Amino acid sequence: MNPSGLSPEKLESIKVVFFQECEELLAGLEAGLLELQRGDRDPETVNAVFRAVHSIKGSAGIFGFDLLVRFSHTFESALEEIRSGRHGLDAETLMALLRASDVLADQVQAARDGVGGPAGSTQAAEEELLALIGAPSVLDDELAELGFKVVPAGPEWPPIELAERRWRIHFRPHASLYAKAGDPLPLLRELRRLGEVAVGLDASALPPLRDLDPEQAYLAWTILLVTTRDEAAIREVFEFVDGHCALEIAPEEQPEIGGWPAPDDAPAAVLTPVEQPGPRLQAVRTESLRVDLDRMDRLADLSGEIVIAHAMLIQRIHQAGLGGDTSVGLVLDEFGALTRELQDSVMAMRAQSLKGVFQRMSRLVRETEAATGKQVDLTVSGEATEVDRTVIERLTDPLTHMVRNAVDHGLETPEVRLAAGKPPRGSLLISAAHRAGRIVIEVSDDGAGIDRDRVKAIATDRGLIPPGSTLTDDEADNLIFLPGFSTARTLSDLSGRGVGLDVVKRGVQEMGGRITIASRPGEGSVFTLSLPLTLAVLDGMVVSAGGQKLVVPVGVLLEAVQPRRSDIHAVGNAGLLFTYRGQQAPLIDLAEVLDCGERRTDVDRCVALMVEDAAGRRAALLVDEITDQRQVVIKSLESNYRRIEGVAAATILGDGRVALILDADSLIEAHGRGAGHAVQRLAATG
Repeated sequence: MNPSGLSPEKLESIKVVFFQECEELLAGLEAGLLELQRGDRDPETVNAVFRAVHSIKGSAGIFGFDLLVRFSHTFESALEEIRSGRHGLDAETLMALLRASDVLADQVQAARDGVGGPAGSTQAAEEELLALIGAPSVLDDELAELGFKVVPAGPEWPPIELAERRWRIHFRPHASLYAKAGDPLPLLRELRRLGEVAVGLDASALPPLRDLDPEQAYLAWTILLVTTRDEAAIREVFEFVDGHCALEIAPEEQPEIGGWPAPDDAPAAVLTPVEQPGPRLQAVRTESLRVDLDRMDRLADLSGEIVIAHAMLIQRIHQAGLGGDTSVGLVLDEFGALTRELQDSVMAMRAQSLKGVFQRMSRLVRETEAATGKQVDLTVSGEATEVDRTVIERLTDPLTHMVRNAVDHGLETPEVRLAAGKPPRGSLLISAAHRAGRIVIEVSDDGAGIDRDRVKAIATDRGLIPPGSTLTDDEADNLIFLPGFSTARTLSDLSGRGVGLDVVKRGVQEMGGRITIASRPGEGSVFTLSLPLTLAVLDGMVVSAGGQKLVVPVGVLLEAVQPRRSDIHAVGNAGLLFTYRGQQAPLIDLAEVLDCGERRTDVDRCVALMVEDAAGRRAALLVDEITDQRQVVIKSLESNYRRIEGVAAATILGDGRVALILDADSLIEAHGRGAGHAVQRLAATG
């Protein structure tokens, strides 16, 4: 179906923009409804919600998405009742509107995928909205044709008698309306939904063909409308072409003799002359630009290759003995500065806030509430935190499972919570923040926490740990990440506490991230994800250990110090401790841990890099020397080889060799599990 009359190619290109705009409008719609749910009663918030639904409805008509148009119209009618003050905003009403926004999102997705819409949920939401506004929709006949049940007004609603009025509308689009892919036909079609319409075309401004400018607008329309709606409702039809057309709306007296006056009898003089788009419109056009994602990815790849080429150029110049040439050095410095600026600009263009991901979690919580019968208060913070688009794309699935898991099996039912002295509504917090050059996301609940005795018993029964094993709290908590492990007493379609968490952990690790747990029985659990800000480049310190070149991310570095033998102490089975500014930190010999060289005995001739992980734990990494600091391009090691503990990824150095990028979090955790035992032997030989 092509009701717009556009060519198929033009229609498809506009359709892509339509769905992109729908994503933004749906995000704004849900955000506005959540603000209202939190107690915001600003009329502008209600208006913003109304405009979002109105925009989707208006644009959907261009492509013939009839189901989407009809449902959004009913949704819009319900919002109009609220906006006009005829219906209050109680908790039940807000939940109905949130469910309607979910259905609207499903319909947009169905239209994008070219499949039928969600008929069952659409019908339920339609009935709920019709009951909400307390009167039949103006599209009753069309809804009936689609098989929807129209709920009539209840007896508690008094009959409303609305008088019809006649309106004369003069509408002349500016050239800017067409330049923005606008189309008058959906607007005229939308007026038809308000009442009886007669339309006349005014082509008096159309010049001879030889003088016609294809970028100008010459046509105008005069519309006579009979409707029970007021002028504000008519202007809302044209709300989103405001500034891109000349519009006059005036009531017309009822003629004494029956019949409609001919709309094209209206003199052309009453129509406003064509206006050229002014500087303000031009400024708006340059504020943003939609770019195909493939082009952005290609640009990011090319900027990464430039970083590698710059490193190789420096290497070749030094090998040729030109490193001391001042003029060459100045050019290299300028080239390096431009390379970094280019890379930073590309990364900034790829950066997106977590707002969209977090907003999806709101719907997820509502669905899980309905499925489990639990009551949840969701709090979100740090949604403006920005991270690379590739990270956001791969973050949605693990975060979705963790949120479902927290609601389904982390939080208790209202009855259990009341018995435990807790409020019946559980609390769920999702937060994000930048920390140590990484993005840290926390999902915390005030539920029952992890029953460690039961976890260990299940792990023993399944042969995952030997009977009688003594585990720390952290080790017991991490058992839930083992494949297939579950503490759920009954199977659930949503999640089991532990079922699928091994997939979550693996997905996070594939991004070079870490996931940790902190749980207190009876008080709740906190799942912490630590992820790189980007999967493309990072600032790194190039070091040498055991004859191998390694890269330590600058974001985790605190300081580089020259250790003294008197500052290093062996402590039982914990390995070596390094005294640093009056504090002790474990000392990790990278050559020993990564098995890439002989154990070091001349510790005082090495360099200790003080690092801190996302959890705030510190350690000293022992290396032979620091050779350079530069931007490096991240290359996945796991997808090209396999996962190595303590290694996040790899990169290509200026001489063409591959260097490993270290994962400080993994190194510190491995040391805590006993990786420092080999380093401890260093003290006996020192």
